[in-house]
Amino acid sequence: MAQAKKGKLNFRCPSCFMRDIDVDMFYDYEKGEYYCLRCCFRGSEQDVLRLNEQARYRYKAMKLRVVDFNEDNRPIVFKQHIRGEQ
Repeated sequence: MAQAKKGKLNFRCPSCFMRDIDVDMFYDYEKGEYYCLRCCFRGSEQDVLRLNEQARYRYKAMKLRVVDFNEDNRPIVFKQHIRGEQ
């Protein structure tokens, strides 16, 4: 059985990352794709980058607190969350 080798860059598995599991992906040189040892995800570098960007977009305001929801046409107002503050 062949030894799995890491690619030139360490990518996180997008499928596992959405479930809050931080797993590095491996690169298969013969097939030219990245794969995860923990789940069944396989994909090209473009697929991995696109799905990881979606994860960053979903969690971009995780450490921010909503101050005001405003009206429909105005943006939501955030402030930086400080631990222990209410």
